[in-house]
Amino acid sequence: MSERIPYHGNKPIDLVVDEQRAEQLKTEAFDWQSVTLTGRQVNELELLLNGGLSPLSGYMSQSDYRSVLQNHRLTDGTLFPMPLCLDISPEIAEKIQPGDKIALRDPEGFMPAVLDVAEIWQSDLEKEAYAVFGTESPEHPGVRYFLENHHSVYLSGEVTGVELPLHFDFEMLRDTPAELRQHFHRLGWKDVLAFTTSEPMHRLQRQLTLDIARKHELNILIHPLVGEDQLGDMNRFARVRGYREIVRKYPHQIGMLSLLPLSRRSAGPREALWHMMINQNYGCSHMIVGPQYASPKGLSKHYYQEGEAQEFVAGFENELSIKSIPTEKHVFLPSKRKFVPVSALDKTEETGLSLSRTEMRQQLMKGEALPGWFTYPDIEKELARVYPSHEKIGFTLFFTGLSGSGKSTLARMVHSRLIDEGGRPVTLLDGDVVRLNLSSELGFSREHRNLNIQRIGFVANEITKNGGVAICAPIAPYAQVRREVRELIEQHGAFIEIHVSTPLEVCEARDRKGLYAKARKGVIKEFTGISDPYETPEKPELRIDTSEGTPMEQVQKIMLYLISEGYLGNETDIET
Repeated sequence: MSERIPYHGNKPIDLVVDEQRAEQLKTEAFDWQSVTLTGRQVNELELLLNGGLSPLSGYMSQSDYRSVLQNHRLTDGTLFPMPLCLDISPEIAEKIQPGDKIALRDPEGFMPAVLDVAEIWQSDLEKEAYAVFGTESPEHPGVRYFLENHHSVYLSGEVTGVELPLHFDFEMLRDTPAELRQHFHRLGWKDVLAFTTSEPMHRLQRQLTLDIARKHELNILIHPLVGEDQLGDMNRFARVRGYREIVRKYPHQIGMLSLLPLSRRSAGPREALWHMMINQNYGCSHMIVGPQYASPKGLSKHYYQEGEAQEFVAGFENELSIKSIPTEKHVFLPSKRKFVPVSALDKTEETGLSLSRTEMRQQLMKGEALPGWFTYPDIEKELARVYPSHEKIGFTLFFTGLSGSGKSTLARMVHSRLIDEGGRPVTLLDGDVVRLNLSSELGFSREHRNLNIQRIGFVANEITKNGGVAICAPIAPYAQVRREVRELIEQHGAFIEIHVSTPLEVCEARDRKGLYAKARKGVIKEFTGISDPYETPEKPELRIDTSEGTPMEQVQKIMLYLISEGYLGNETDIET
């Protein structure tokens, strides 16, 4: 089969060896050091092995890595916008030397590949973050994920594939570049439009892709990112079910769905160019690039200008065999019963309709139906599973405050109220009780305090995602770990932070055990509020000072909040 769209660098890559050699490598690997890959690293390795990242045949050398950061190119001049090296922990690095072979294993212990280590070096993560994302700010979710989850020790070297990583979901929708190109050939598809997204698709996306396909005589590949889910992503299972419904709505079999094993990075222009290169490797001739392509969602600050990614990729198109098709923001015009570019509103006095992701989620969680112009009934049904109304989801009440602030008392009282009223299962995770039964081996260092809160968060998340109510009452003095627990739980339910803000002098006066006095004398080290800081929550859902009013009044305030937000008391008394 002749290749109308060449692989990037004119170098098709397939790193997986034959079965006999694979079995030999598996046997030899028992004597090698192993590295367990993260979910994102497994995604990247799969694209290395199957040719999705052609012309790479392994992890970048230090010189290639630096060239990519500075010039968007490998040292041989080949365009490549994103650095790709294998980061490992310092502990593992101490056991490895250049020239070693190491087994690359997934979290289940399977070995997809072997790495011949060429170099080991120390990277500058902040410098890399600035080059890739254009900022070092941890407020940027891509930067924050990168800095919190990457080690600074990097490996480079050639990779030998043993087998492609295993998938236990949507196996029939996972194509290698070679397989997808064969599909195109069998269907007679010459020019293919790639639509790569990490968002669900609705009526707008269907109309937009179809309009472009008609105008340019293109077939349509829905090629969504389905790597490791990141914070804020709708889970891939719901998205893929929605994509399958959308594909069925394209006429005359001009649409196809195939999943791209890659995680969202929110790296703006660089990420857009990277997706262009990858989609070319998969055999696509065109790709849609929106005005805010690969920008972080739901933030007040815009890290990339509107149209910045479009201009960036256009500057490199002469080095690629895939063309970008820029689009602009669209709104729905009721009079025309279709979506139109916002620029077209200058010609009409009619106001266009739009619905942001945040607004969509809010409507669903209030139990409200989405407008018919926005999406299809079967897509809405899938969305409602992911974003159920408040009365159907589990939630965590997370009390935090100084020792003696009254958080345990409030937590126990709320627990009793919820148990008495019945309904959902309710579990109390008091800080002292958890310390005794779950974290008895831990001390009171910052590291151990954080580990204790992480354990509480894990248990609370399991309760929440199964529709229950978790009530937690630790001190939890550090903002970062509280944020981590919030982010974990909000993927499956609601996190309601209650800052028990009772003043230190009141807490100290209530101290029956004499802990504050001992801390003042230096007998107890690292005591929160005295010798160790308490980082006050900036935006808790509730703030309660137990020195004001009675405990019953304060509990009632919490209950009224839960009712007003729809977590309690929404059951209808109308029989049908």
